[in-house]
Amino acid sequence: MNNSEKQSLVPQLRFPEFLDAKSWSFQTLAKLARRSTQKNTDGEVIRVLTNSAEFGVIDQRDFFDKDIATQGNLEGYYIVEDGSYVYNPRISALAPVGPISKNRIGLGVMSPLYTVFKFNDARNDFYAHYFKSTHWHQYMRQASSTGARHDRMSISNDAFMSLPLPVSTPDEQQKISDCLSSLDELITAETLRLDALKLYKKSLMQQLFPRVGENMPRLRFINEGDWTVASLPEVVFFQEGPGIMAVDFRSEGVPLVRLAGVGGINVTLDGCNYLDPEKVDQKWAHFRLELDDLIISTSATFGLTSIVTEVAVGAVFYTGLIRFRPSNERLTLSYLKVFLGSPHFEQQAASAAVGGGIKHFGPTHLKQMEIPIPPLAEQRSIADCMGSLDARIAADTRKLETLKLHKQGLMQKIFPVLDGLSV
Repeated sequence: MNNSEKQSLVPQLRFPEFLDAKSWSFQTLAKLARRSTQKNTDGEVIRVLTNSAEFGVIDQRDFFDKDIATQGNLEGYYIVEDGSYVYNPRISALAPVGPISKNRIGLGVMSPLYTVFKFNDARNDFYAHYFKSTHWHQYMRQASSTGARHDRMSISNDAFMSLPLPVSTPDEQQKISDCLSSLDELITAETLRLDALKLYKKSLMQQLFPRVGENMPRLRFINEGDWTVASLPEVVFFQEGPGIMAVDFRSEGVPLVRLAGVGGINVTLDGCNYLDPEKVDQKWAHFRLELDDLIISTSATFGLTSIVTEVAVGAVFYTGLIRFRPSNERLTLSYLKVFLGSPHFEQQAASAAVGGGIKHFGPTHLKQMEIPIPPLAEQRSIADCMGSLDARIAADTRKLETLKLHKQGLMQKIFPVLDGLSV
């Protein structure tokens, strides 16, 4: 298409009041915005920003928890005004062609590796949402000279500013922006509520279990009967899964539960491998999972706990996972599950964990740990309370995931798609 021509089309979803309005068109970013190339030559602006795929434009210190750029080399950085947009060519799982984000936190400077631009029209939040979709990714991949070089896109400034963007009436674009902003506000509110619930659970757990070195908790459901302390091997059976070579993996057979299957309420077969049944009977029969076994991750992703249901009964569990079950009538299964997620256990596990970058612990360390044991009635009260909280957290997590999926699906249909990539 020539620069003077426009492609007319409409998105799959359109608000009723705009059904009879004119069709959309596509224009280049260069027609709608201008690059910002002003350098921080006098070095006066010292607030350094970065563009994160997850958080958008954010203070570099907040993102990295330290200063990456020093004040002495900020003179070559671009000045980024409030309301400007920034393209970061670094690719990631969240931003496969690099993120474009709007600066909403104020004046700052950014590395010259970034591309900074500002829209001609002050009403441009529509494009902040559009850049969260994937509609523009195909152009970026085709315009990039090498696709992606290591962890960065390689795209010239001229090619980037030729990025085709959808254009409708200001009122329709504002309506879309308002709709998506309302969804964002709802997602943020649900996220904050979920975070508060998790924080409340953590605080409650700290009070329901004795602190290390203490015999009684700060908060009790039943003020009758004393708590006792036992070494973990006295009251709990535990066993680490076997290390199995990849040559033993099969496309079908007995499931081998791996880390991907642990972390939810129940153990799943997600990401599992399979083993030959005859070889399992010969070598690993004593590692088959039983109903109500508790599985906890002890390496890499630390402390995820799930319970075995019918889905995973008979499966073998892999090394890096340990199964637990009560071995003494003094201890209930539900209380043991809560204990394995408690600060009391986490502190012991963290102290015992070994390794450099990846920490892990095993049965040798568990033999040296202890477990505080309240009366059985109090065990059930603690388990009921935490079970209710866990159920609420799980429900709110599902609600948040549903909202995010709804927004993702809406964004695929509310923006038009350009069949040809040149404008």
